[in-house]
Amino acid sequence: MLAAELNLGRMPVREAIARLAKDRFITVIPRRGAIVTPLTLDDVLDIFEAREAIWCGVAYIAATRASADDLATLRGLVATVDAVRLTSDSEQFLMDDFAVHTYLIRMVRNPLLQDAADILLRHSIRFWRLYWKNRPADSEAMLSHLSLLDALERKDPTAAEEAMRAHLQASRLLVKQLF
Repeated sequence: MLAAELNLGRMPVREAIARLAKDRFITVIPRRGAIVTPLTLDDVLDIFEAREAIWCGVAYIAATRASADDLATLRGLVATVDAVRLTSDSEQFLMDDFAVHTYLIRMVRNPLLQDAADILLRHSIRFWRLYWKNRPADSEAMLSHLSLLDALERKDPTAAEEAMRAHLQASRLLVKQLF
């Protein structure tokens, strides 16, 4: 049915479903179909733990490899997401925050690390969409990347790693306070 609805062949749809299942976004139930994998609190905490392990390394490496052009682009992306924080538009914030993180991943120039960081980022975005779906957007929960940007501009990998860790720990604290 999905293949017909999307006007695609059955193989591309099967491959997409297999990838979504491999990445744990859906759960395939044999001979019944597929469902969106529910997110439990333990799943969310696992996402944060994995993000801290990977993203702190991304920040560290980015500080050692960032070019002047990379930093100029990132500076613009951070300014954009910070401006959206003031509007409390959670969906726009998520899209702009995704752009910041996606560009940061690109700055490391390591395809394997990019793949690992990307999947964690997508799980994180999924969680935050659910988080803000049932509560008003709060600019305090929309964290800034200015301290990370500052460390990257100073080419200080240790400070970049620490800024990313602080960013992720602040996010995790918001979730723990909620539950």
